[in-house]
Amino acid sequence: MKRLIPVLTAIVLIILIVGVSFGLKLKERYSYSNKSADLNTYYGLTAEDQVAVIMANKILDEKGILKNGKCYLPYDMVCRYFVSSRFYVNKAENSIRYVMPDRIISLNIGDSSYTDGKKKTSCDYVPAFYVNDTLYMAVDFVRLYSVFDHTLYTSPNRIQINTSYEQQETALISKATKVRIRGGIKSDILTAVSEGDKVTVLEEMGKWSKIKTADSFIGYVENSALKNKSEETKQFKDSTSTYGSAEYTSIHKDHKINMGWHQMTGEAGNETLASVLTDAKSLNTISPTWFYLSDNSGGIASFASKDYVQKAHAKGIEVWALVDDFTGNVDDNAVLSSSANRAALISNLMGEVKKSGLDGLNIDFEKVSEDTGPHYVEFIRELSVQCRAAKIVLSIDNYPPSGGTTWYNRAEQGVFADYIIVMGYDENNSAGNTAGSVSSISYVENGIKDTLKSVPASKLINAVPFYTRIWQTAGTKVTSQAVGMSDAKAFIANNHISTSWDDKACQNYGEEQKDNIYYQVWLEDATSLKAKLSVMNNYNLAGVAEWKLGLETSDVWDELSAYVGK
Repeated sequence: MKRLIPVLTAIVLIILIVGVSFGLKLKERYSYSNKSADLNTYYGLTAEDQVAVIMANKILDEKGILKNGKCYLPYDMVCRYFVSSRFYVNKAENSIRYVMPDRIISLNIGDSSYTDGKKKTSCDYVPAFYVNDTLYMAVDFVRLYSVFDHTLYTSPNRIQINTSYEQQETALISKATKVRIRGGIKSDILTAVSEGDKVTVLEEMGKWSKIKTADSFIGYVENSALKNKSEETKQFKDSTSTYGSAEYTSIHKDHKINMGWHQMTGEAGNETLASVLTDAKSLNTISPTWFYLSDNSGGIASFASKDYVQKAHAKGIEVWALVDDFTGNVDDNAVLSSSANRAALISNLMGEVKKSGLDGLNIDFEKVSEDTGPHYVEFIRELSVQCRAAKIVLSIDNYPPSGGTTWYNRAEQGVFADYIIVMGYDENNSAGNTAGSVSSISYVENGIKDTLKSVPASKLINAVPFYTRIWQTAGTKVTSQAVGMSDAKAFIANNHISTSWDDKACQNYGEEQKDNIYYQVWLEDATSLKAKLSVMNNYNLAGVAEWKLGLETSDVWDELSAYVGK
C-alpha cells in the first residue's frame, strides 16, 4: 500500500496539471481579448499632423492635415466631394478664385485673408497652402461654399464629414462593452461604449454587428449589446452656406431659339444681312462672326456694326455676336491662363456689346487643349458675371461630348451660361480619310443625349448643317469639298447620280464611279433636316441653330418654322 501512494500522488498531480492546462486553454479560447488596437495603424496615420477622413460611414484612403487646430483636405478631395471644380486654382499666379453670380472671390494661397468682390475679409486661419505640390484647403473655408457637417476629433486625429444624410438604423448600448476591429472576442479593441450610448448600426451579422459610435469609431459589437433599434434620418446642423447657396440666374426666352450663323470675314459682310434673311422664315436670332482673338493679351479684332444690329432688330431678330479663337495666330493658354488677360478680353467684349447694342455673345473656342480647359471654364464663369450684369445672353458652342473634350466642362457651362449649343455636324470632315455623312441621325441624337447628361434641356440648342460634303475617292486618296444645298443638288443632277433614302443616316444618298473617281454624297436637305428636327423635338430642347446662313434652300424654312412653332 505504501508503495502505491507515490504512484497515486503522481497520477493526481498529472491530472491536476492536465486539468489546469486544459482550463487555461478553455479560458484562453473563450475569454475576451483585452488587447487595444494601434489606432494610428488602424486609420493609416503615419505622421503626427495627418488626419483620417471618415466620409459618411467610410474611412477614406486619402488623409487630411492638422495645422493650428484646423483640418485641411487635399484640393482633389475638395473637388470630388464638395464643390466639383468650382474652385479655380492658378498655380502660376498662386491664387484661388470662386465666381459668384455677380462678383469674384479671390485669395492668394498662403495668406490669411481673401477678397469678396472689393471687400477684404480676414480669417483666423490660412484658407489654403501648399505642401510640396499638393494644395490643401481648410475645411472651415470650404464649408463657406458647400453644405456639409464636419466634426474634428483627436486621439487619433480624424474628421467625420457628411455631405448628405440617408435613413439609417440606430440602437442604444444595453451594457458597457468594447468596440472591436472585427466581429469576434479575440479581435483588438478600438474603443469602449457605455450603457445608453447611441450608435449607428451599419451591418448586422449572426452574433455581431458593425456599428459607428457617436465619435466616429467604426467597428463591431455583439448583438446582445444592442437594444431599442429604430430608423433615423439626421438633418444638417445648418442647411445654408455663406456662398454656396447663391442662385446663378439665367436668361430664358419664352420661345424656341432659331439661330443662324452669319459668316463674314470683314466689315463688308455686314452689307449681306438683307440677302441672307430673304427666305429666313421663323429666324429669331442671328450670330454674325464678328470677333476673334487678335493677340495673347486679350485683344480682339472686330467687324461689329451698330447699323447691322438695328436692322436685325427692325425685323424682330436678336443679335448674338460670335467670338472665335481660330481666326488669328493666338495662344489660347496665354490668353486664358492669365487673370489680367482674361479681364482685358472680357472688358474688350463688353465694350463692343455696349457700343453695338448687342443682345448676346456666342463663344466659339474650338482650339482649347486639355491643359487650357480649367482656364477656359474660368473665363466663361468670369464673363458670365458681366453678361448677367448687362442682361445679355451668353451662349457657348461645343463639340458633341466625344473624342476627349471633357475639359470643356459642359456641366459648369450649363450653370453659368444661358444657352449651350452642341454642334451636331462635322461627323466626317476634311481632316478625315473616310467618306461619310456630315451629320447622320445617330450622330445627332448621341450628341444631344450625351450633352443632356451635363446640361438641362431648357438650355440646350442643337445646331444642324446647311452644307453637304461631296466625297471623291481616287485610289487610296480620299478628299471632299463642302458645298451648299443648291450646289449639292446641282452636282447630283449634272453627274446623273441617282439617290435613295438611307434609313441608317436618315439622308438621301448617292454614289457614282466616273473617270476612275468614286463619288459619294450624303445630302443635307429639307428631308434630312426634318428627321433631325423630329429627334430634337423628342428631347424638348431650347431650340435649333444652323451653320450657316446662305447655304440653305428655301424649303428648309418651312421645316424650321414648323419646329419652332411647336
